[in-house]
Amino acid sequence: MCGIIGYLGTKNAVEIILEGLKRLEYRGYDSAGIAYAGNQTIDVIRCKGKIKDLKALVEDKKVSSSVAIGHTRWATHGKPSEENAHPHRSGDIVIAHNGIIENYVDIKHKLMTKGYHFTSETDTEVVCHLIEDYRERHSLEEAVREAVKEIKGAYALAICDEKEPHKVIGVRKDSPLVVGIGDNEYFIASDVPAFLNYARDVMFLDEEEIVVITPEGVMITDFEGNAVQKEITSITWSPAMAEKGGYRHFMLKEIFEQPRAVSDTIRGRFSLETGDINLDEFGISRDRLEKVKKISIVACGTSWHAALIGKYMIEEIARISVDAEIASEFRYRNPLITSDHLVIVITQSGETADTLAAQREAKKLGALVMSICNVVGSTSTREADAIFYTHSGPEIGVASTKAFLTQLTGLYLFSIALGKIKGRVHEAVSRELLNELILLPGKIEKTLAVDDELKEIAKDYFKARGFIYLGRNIQYPIALEGALKLKEISYLHAEGYPAGEMKHGPIALIEEELPVVVLVPRNNLVEKMMTGIEEVRSRGGNVIALSTENNSNICKIAKDCILIPETNHYLSPILFAVPLQLLAYHIGVLRGCDVDQPRNLAKSVTVE
Repeated sequence: MCGIIGYLGTKNAVEIILEGLKRLEYRGYDSAGIAYAGNQTIDVIRCKGKIKDLKALVEDKKVSSSVAIGHTRWATHGKPSEENAHPHRSGDIVIAHNGIIENYVDIKHKLMTKGYHFTSETDTEVVCHLIEDYRERHSLEEAVREAVKEIKGAYALAICDEKEPHKVIGVRKDSPLVVGIGDNEYFIASDVPAFLNYARDVMFLDEEEIVVITPEGVMITDFEGNAVQKEITSITWSPAMAEKGGYRHFMLKEIFEQPRAVSDTIRGRFSLETGDINLDEFGISRDRLEKVKKISIVACGTSWHAALIGKYMIEEIARISVDAEIASEFRYRNPLITSDHLVIVITQSGETADTLAAQREAKKLGALVMSICNVVGSTSTREADAIFYTHSGPEIGVASTKAFLTQLTGLYLFSIALGKIKGRVHEAVSRELLNELILLPGKIEKTLAVDDELKEIAKDYFKARGFIYLGRNIQYPIALEGALKLKEISYLHAEGYPAGEMKHGPIALIEEELPVVVLVPRNNLVEKMMTGIEEVRSRGGNVIALSTENNSNICKIAKDCILIPETNHYLSPILFAVPLQLLAYHIGVLRGCDVDQPRNLAKSVTVE
């Protein structure tokens, strides 16, 4: 998840950075570091482990400074280690980085031809060397601007220069960064709680903006160097609201955290250079996976919908038979399990009773068991043979959002890895699939921009008696998930169906004013979906169509229409899920429901 904090002021910057990093611990991390201005130098202290380990190192050196930047890192490009921890240095340049650099491989090769040497496995070091390269010919600000014109991806940067030790630069592109203004002191951070004890006046950086902090104050420009005037917001949040990052509800915050959650789940887990997936991230050897002849994916609720999508992904990409099973049924049906069987259990908490029981049953019958889980050290991960951690961070809202998207991300990576092992996916195809995955966080960010449109649509339908959701093929489980979210959050009755089944019963429900949400990616089934929309319209139903930007014709026949970015077939459920989460959220709020803690539901169901 990673966290950044920077400070320039009159207090001991080192103490403030360590305190701020502690407040960012909720984002998850496995290494930490700090860089601070010393006597005509910038010193860097980093370590694998927790902030208390970093604090011990700092206290041993008895350091103090008025300028510093700090970082917590969850291993992405490269394993947890001191070498891969941030901040990174190149000559006089020191940098901390959140996010992902999509074209780091190309830039790395170019820099190597110039004689730059790399001491880490990170994409961050590439940016550090790149800024240093431009710094030889430009001012620090110009060097940063030239560098960000060259890099692609979603990132936030905190930058210091040993030649100008009383200056901190922050950069935002598709990764949050906020500026805090205190009493003769200034902050940059990934999230407001990092400095809320010291500053309540803040400026939220927008996309492609750069902030320069000096003792004289704050200056913000765009990537072209044009000055930007920012409104100062005074934070009046309670501690609980601070945890919500200013969002009204945890659910909404977690929906908007999904680009970051997916970024954190994919980083460091594959190589674009080779198209290989790091099997260590799944904890299963190549030899063991070669012996797998059958797969069952077992889960409950939203995680079961992820399992259904995983079935499509694995069967189509790796060409191996997959069953998607509800955990509470699996354990009681005397399943046929053999030693060449892989059972994947999916659980956000790792403590869901039915899933654990199914997991234990599978293991007892001799299957290899892998857990896809969000909580380190949970029961499921302790008892599994192999583990894939989704790095979505704490999910407080009871109705799962970001955990669902990261589960799908993990299944996509596993499908490609298994496909390569089974000889079904060649290097060129693997690189193409992975390249689309790298673009996904940015596309989720763009999808979130439809929030205002969905808020208006919700106003028209929050008094409806019920909803129908229709999808085909890999979108059918998303129809189920959209209906489940609406049920959980608004207490409205909703049903998800395969669109091809509408004439086999559900069509009897279509009546005037009934909202019917139809999922229509641009694929070989689009004409059949358009015919289904006409059938709903002819019976008076109100069609809310969700499609991609290259299918705007659908807006001519649907009452309401939402268009989102296009991606490949296997990743499309991730993008289609986001508007359905937002629609459920806004309808629930309009109906006066407690969207974070819906009645009768718990985050982790620990009894049958």
